[in-house]
Amino acid sequence: MNILSEVKSRALAPTPPFFQFLKKAGLLIAAIGTAVLTAPGLVPEILQEYAGYAITAGTILVSICQLTVDEQKLEERLLDSVQ
Repeated sequence: MNILSEVKSRALAPTPPFFQFLKKAGLLIAAIGTAVLTAPGLVPEILQEYAGYAITAGTILVSICQLTVDEQKLEERLLDSVQ
């Protein structure tokens, strides 16, 4: 199977509830980092550096959680589509 089609199928597959929670947390972390970087006025340099790290960490967390598959729900969905 082609790697791109494998990634696409995993991204479209159902995600387990725990990883849905982690995905929302990652989005929140990335959003806070973005808000700090785009804040008007003077923001201390160290805070800007940590905001960049937060964006990176949040983005990676969201990416990993999106590619996690709930095998049981996926099997149920496949069985329902066959019938």
